[in-house]
Amino acid sequence: MQPSIAVADHLATQYLLRIGDTALILAQRLGEWTGHAPVLEEDIALANMALDLVGQARAVLSHAGATEGAGHDEDQLAFLREERDYRNATLVELPRGDFAFTVLRNAMAATFFRLLWARLQASSDPEVAAIAGKAVKEARYHQQHAADWVVRLGDGTAESRRRMLAALDTAWPYAAELFADDGVDEAAAASGLGPRWSELRADWESQMAEVLSEADLPVPAASKFLSTGKRGVHSEHMGFILAEMQHLQRAYPGGVW
Repeated sequence: MQPSIAVADHLATQYLLRIGDTALILAQRLGEWTGHAPVLEEDIALANMALDLVGQARAVLSHAGATEGAGHDEDQLAFLREERDYRNATLVELPRGDFAFTVLRNAMAATFFRLLWARLQASSDPEVAAIAGKAVKEARYHQQHAADWVVRLGDGTAESRRRMLAALDTAWPYAAELFADDGVDEAAAASGLGPRWSELRADWESQMAEVLSEADLPVPAASKFLSTGKRGVHSEHMGFILAEMQHLQRAYPGGVW
């Protein structure tokens, strides 16, 4: 069995891991729809978006490894860390749910990523700025695709609306974590690496409110609940994701295609 790696508690590295891990785990959840989406076109679309996110995760995790300086590559960071060392937002590790939940979560995550990548194009780190320049175009498509489905389902049949309301009840409380700042954000802002995530909140709320209004769905009230995945304290679902995601790399150390 391949042993786990330890990641340095370096603030710039932790900032990058939060981005890369959030993209990686969301990609894993979207990949679960392959062969199971409600129509063939969505099967392909969700798989393609998962691949976009994997590409973003690879680029960011590779750079995080270089920033850390311990010689870890993107595969080691993706597959050989313990659960507590992943820094993704909890929202993306929640079970895939039904199609309504998936498209709502995609809308929430893609809106966030689009805003983040747009700001990261001005990063003081040229590599991060280059990654952001490509990723923001992908996030723009992901956001539009998901928003279209939120509107179709929210303003559709009684059953589709019921499912969208249930999805809002489940997913919305986890949005608060996206905008909860700590020392990692402060260090990134001070160095110019990237913005405090809280700086994206007003635009995110405005864009999501516009989508929900078009879908004739209410904007949920703010919740006091604050999830903690960005700090490595995850939901009960994360271990199951990693058990599946890491199996081959753990079982066959150093295996390559």
